[in-house]
Amino acid sequence: MEMQAASVGTAGKTAVVYADDYLNKLTGEKIERECKQRLEEGCTELVVDLSNTEIVNSIGVSILLGVIDTASNAGARVVFSEVNEHTVELFDMLGVSRHAVVNRSEHIL
Repeated sequence: MEMQAASVGTAGKTAVVYADDYLNKLTGEKIERECKQRLEEGCTELVVDLSNTEIVNSIGVSILLGVIDTASNAGARVVFSEVNEHTVELFDMLGVSRHAVVNRSEHIL
């Protein structure tokens, strides 16, 4: 399945990027490119919607940390939205949640 990395509404300088079901090197790089493009366009908040993401591997986490660093250097913030409980635990364990907002999914696992 192809990841749908797309900006949804840039009103208020916020860009939303959607991740696919498996966040690995390939999909992570697509998210990274999209986020960098939105930062170059002047967005000050990046929302990475993980509502369709079931698995995030270590390379995906590493790429997301790079996105957080790039956004921070540009004066922007990163929000991970609709994050499932397993990924929240992973982000907590690896320190991602110390550097970005992580909003849990409202869906029951």
